[in-house]
Amino acid sequence: MAKIVIALGGNALQSKNSAPTAEGQLEVVKKTCKNIADISSNGNEIAIVHGNGPQVGRILLASETAKDVTPAMPFDVCGAMSQGYIGYHIQQALKYALSLKNIDFPVVSVATQMIVDKNDPAFQNPTKPIGPFYTEEEAKVLMEEKGYTMKEDAGRGWRRVVASPIPKKIVEISAIQDLWDSSIVISCGGGGIPVVENPDGTLEGVAAVIDKDYAAELLAEKVNADILMILTEVEKVAINWGKENQQNLDKMTLKDAVRYIEEGQFAPGSMLPKVEAAMRFVRAFPNKKAIITSLDSAIDALEGKSGTEIVFA
Repeated sequence: MAKIVIALGGNALQSKNSAPTAEGQLEVVKKTCKNIADISSNGNEIAIVHGNGPQVGRILLASETAKDVTPAMPFDVCGAMSQGYIGYHIQQALKYALSLKNIDFPVVSVATQMIVDKNDPAFQNPTKPIGPFYTEEEAKVLMEEKGYTMKEDAGRGWRRVVASPIPKKIVEISAIQDLWDSSIVISCGGGGIPVVENPDGTLEGVAAVIDKDYAAELLAEKVNADILMILTEVEKVAINWGKENQQNLDKMTLKDAVRYIEEGQFAPGSMLPKVEAAMRFVRAFPNKKAIITSLDSAIDALEGKSGTEIVFA
């Protein structure tokens, strides 16, 4: 029916009510993949992009904590590790969910590098939350003792933030395109492993986490997707979030979105990148649409019964 690139938010991988362990994540992913299997079994062609903020933060924290026992891993390597184990969990869970529907279709993960501009201003202004949540008091201790940059994250607590440069080019895009017709491809995990291109053409990893929504949008462009679907914790995008006059949006034009952003309606590192990614997609493809919704509302959103559609006009 449609070619859909699905961007999975952190709640699709790790629940607030589950243990922050590999086992806890797998249980959440199993539930997530039931919904994804429903989307696929309806005749849609899909590709999956996932975040890695909590996971890469924990991998980095574990590596730094054990530095006296084994050398700490660079940030880009930690990102690659997160791609591997999250992709493995999605592969395993989605393959099983599809089998329950008598669908025998390969699910593969591609370790994906993403070229960024080494002069991207994001390196001077870290905004991407990673790792666990802390109280304000705990955050102040970490800033003083470890030199972390810590920021309050949309009313949910304090988290470490790192640079989040804009993705420019998917290194493995040809392989992803070749796999499209024969597999469900999980790629650009965590936004992709951020690399810069040296003058001699070699690639070099950098310390950053690319926003997975921007990465999913770039992938959607490159595979000529019909729909960019960004799944998050809420059913619909809202203005005046958390206030008495909160308004959930069924549809949002580019003009509306620009106005809401100017008004500061969407939190940086939270809803803002989702809206901006959706805007990029519909600017590139004016006759197509992007959808922002929750995992549980995904099927209804594809049928126009839920979620927020972002359209050109």
